[in-house]
Amino acid sequence: MTWKITSLVALMLAALNASAADDAQIQRGKYLSTAGDCVACHSVPGGKPFAGGLALPTPIGEIIATNITPSKTAGIGNYSLEQFSAALRKGIRADGKHLYPAMPYTSYAKVSDEDTKAMYDYFMNAVEPVDTPAKPTNLPFPFNIRFSMAAWNLLFLDDKAFVPNASHDAEWNRGAYLVQGLTHCSACHSPRNLMMAEVASKELAGGEVGTWYAPNITADVNSGVGGWSNAELVAYLKTGGAQGKAQAAGPMAEAVDHSLQHLNDGDLKAIAVYLKTVPAHQEAADRQPVYALGQKTDDLASIRGVALPADDDKMTGALLYDAHCSTCHQAQGQGSFEGGLPSLLHNTAVGRSNPNNLVMVILDGVKRGADGQDVRMQGFARILSDQQVATLATYLTGHYGNADVKVSAAQVKQMRAGGPESHLAAIAQGAIAVGVVVVILLVLWWVRRRRHS
Repeated sequence: MTWKITSLVALMLAALNASAADDAQIQRGKYLSTAGDCVACHSVPGGKPFAGGLALPTPIGEIIATNITPSKTAGIGNYSLEQFSAALRKGIRADGKHLYPAMPYTSYAKVSDEDTKAMYDYFMNAVEPVDTPAKPTNLPFPFNIRFSMAAWNLLFLDDKAFVPNASHDAEWNRGAYLVQGLTHCSACHSPRNLMMAEVASKELAGGEVGTWYAPNITADVNSGVGGWSNAELVAYLKTGGAQGKAQAAGPMAEAVDHSLQHLNDGDLKAIAVYLKTVPAHQEAADRQPVYALGQKTDDLASIRGVALPADDDKMTGALLYDAHCSTCHQAQGQGSFEGGLPSLLHNTAVGRSNPNNLVMVILDGVKRGADGQDVRMQGFARILSDQQVATLATYLTGHYGNADVKVSAAQVKQMRAGGPESHLAAIAQGAIAVGVVVVILLVLWWVRRRRHS
């Protein structure tokens, strides 16, 4: 009887230990999927997490994020671990069709087998299934031929998992693993070539994300983060702000809110340590650190007692600043004394030679809530005209940042409309047409030669 009781207790303890181990594995998978920011692309605002449906704008058209809940009818509920791994790290769905690299499998290829298994366990056991399929992606020819991605992968996909660099310590390697892999920093912060592949020789040197600009985050002192301390980088990743340096907005604010703020301090520190060693790339226009520009100044004397122009588009930058910005950023751009309302001095938003983010912040505002904060800035897209935004942006860069930067109404109009029109589809279609003509001519030449031989 004693033996039976002992055996029963042992079985119960084993079951409890197994359950705790399973729960720890699932929680680890949740942490890793958060680091990968899966929810940001695979969820629509206000919708069910991971249910897909979000339209991701790209130069070749909108790519619709898929349902990655464990639904067996609309999601990935029937995926085996091997199929999940192939989708995550090779961009190949369970049905054998290829994913588009808007899903950053080119980065996720670095994820280890162990971490892939943990993420699989999380998605299959802890994510609520949603049985609503996402709308299919419908790209123009030839990009609608998914098999063409096989050729793209042959050219641009490095599918080797991350290998630690023995010349660096464990912290650096952890940072490299996260930056190169799950946090997929290069997907936004690296420029892309005509085939929409990342330019490896300019890793993290800055890239376009629709109308936003993902800035240079290499170790360069002027253009990148070489002049940032590790503590400042950690603060920025955790809260979306670094005093005297920058504030997150747009896609970066989303990355902070959905992903980076939830990483532990050790991982954030490791990311900072690694970024400070990424080979430096300096933009020629940056002759000093982009966060080091600007001084307190105002043009109040030029507008006091002066009648407003009849045409609003003739308003000066000083008038626009006084009307729309000075209440929060103060008369001389110094911000609030405790830093809650940021200074425009020593601020990368006005210091970069690329003014896209400044214009987009004026148009769209800022909405983020990292680390318990609720940061809001009104957008002025419905209030200010293209000319007024251009005038205000140029005033801000001229007084508080890079005075060489001038913004035109045409630039604002283009960004308000979603950015410059892409001709990539037309170029690809033209290239295919030329290829077909060349093949036909070669066939005709071969037939003619055979007849005369």
